[in-house]
Amino acid sequence: MNQKAVKLPFFEIGPKSYLYGDDILDLALAADAASEKYGVDIIFTTPVVDIRRVREATKHIHVFAPHMDPIVPGRGLADILPESLVAAGADGVMLNHVEKPVTFEVLAETIKRANEVGLTTIVCADSMADAAKIATLAPDIIVAEPSELIGTGVSVGPEYVEAATKSVKEVNPDILVLTAAGISNGEDVYNTIIAGADATGSSSGVAKAADRAAMVDEMIAAVRKAWDERHAN
Repeated sequence: MNQKAVKLPFFEIGPKSYLYGDDILDLALAADAASEKYGVDIIFTTPVVDIRRVREATKHIHVFAPHMDPIVPGRGLADILPESLVAAGADGVMLNHVEKPVTFEVLAETIKRANEVGLTTIVCADSMADAAKIATLAPDIIVAEPSELIGTGVSVGPEYVEAATKSVKEVNPDILVLTAAGISNGEDVYNTIIAGADATGSSSGVAKAADRAAMVDEMIAAVRKAWDERHAN
C-alpha cells in the first residue's frame, strides 16, 4: 500500500466532469475541512489537470487520479504515465470506472504499475462477479456499485452492501470495499455505512448539490455517525 494508506472509515468524492477550474478547488477545500472536522479519510478523485493544484492546497484528503495507463516513460502521446501522477502529488488512482473501462488484462498490468510507483489503487466493479474476479488482483480498494444506479439518486440497499462486501472479502479479506451508486444525501450515506460497508462515496450527489460544501459536511458527518454507532458495542 501507499505510505499514506487510506484508513477506515472513508469516503470517496469524484466530481468527474461536472465541475472544473475553481469549483474543483473549492470542493477539495470543503472535503479537506470535513475530513479534519470528523476524522474521516476522504479520497478526492480529481481531474488529472487539477491534481497538483488540489494537492498543494490541501492537507488531509487523499488525492486520486481518475485513470492512468500501464505505460513506462517513453512513447505514449496523451496517455497518462504513472510516474507523472506521482510527480504531480497523487496518492492513488481510480481504475475501471464504468465511464472509463479497461479489459481485465489491462487492469492487471495497470495495478502492477501502480504498485511499482507507490500509488494506492481503487478499482470499480459493476457486479459481484466482477468484484470477486478483480479481488484476485489484490487492489487496495474495490468499489462495488451497480452501474445502472450511477447518477440516478437511487442508492444500493443493505442486502447488496452485505453481499458485495462478502464477495470481495472471501477472496481477499485485506481489500477495503466501498459500496456506492446513487448516494445523494447524508441519509443514503448513513444507511450504507450502517449496513456494513467499509466506505461509500458520491459524485453527482455532491457536484450537483445547491450548496456543495454543505452537502460534503452532511455526508461526512453521516459517515462518522454510522461508523461510531456500528462500533459502539
